[in-house]
Amino acid sequence: MNRGKRATVAGLMVILVAMIGLVIGSVPLYRAFCKATGIGGPPRQVAADSTRAAERSVTVRFDASVAKGLQWRFVPQRREMNVRLGEDTLAIFTATNLSDRPVTGNAVYNATPDKIGRYVSKIQCFCFTEQVLEPGQSVDMAVSFVIDPALATDPNTEEVGTITLSYTFFKAEGGGQAATAPGASDGRGRS
Repeated sequence: MNRGKRATVAGLMVILVAMIGLVIGSVPLYRAFCKATGIGGPPRQVAADSTRAAERSVTVRFDASVAKGLQWRFVPQRREMNVRLGEDTLAIFTATNLSDRPVTGNAVYNATPDKIGRYVSKIQCFCFTEQVLEPGQSVDMAVSFVIDPALATDPNTEEVGTITLSYTFFKAEGGGQAATAPGASDGRGRS
């Protein structure tokens, strides 16, 4: 092989390695970007609900999906609910491992429209930790959240009547054993 061909092959290998690195790092990079910028992205995490419920309500829709390559079924138990601003709310999702081996997954989440991300606070969520599902196992997973009443006083969000909380599960790299998140049960009454 001549020098020009070797340089081309070496250049292509560098590009291939860089692309694989970006794919592997996309979930953590997305989380870091959203946390650093506060632009849209995932809702913030809080230790407890520190606000009072308001009279105004919004419709919260739930979207659940699974990334390509993860053999899980993942669905919200309710597609939408009416939520009072400032009220601690609980939503349940069900995940089932459709494969014949244990699989570890982790979820990323987002709120839309983008401008309301800062008003959605997670108190507890399955998305904070990796989830391990045994072959054929189904689990119910909870997310506890609150919509800040300040949403109603922000002129940029006064028209918002519907919020969508989206969750996507990805296969966790490394496949190490991870603890089941608080609020998750195996669907048979056991946690």
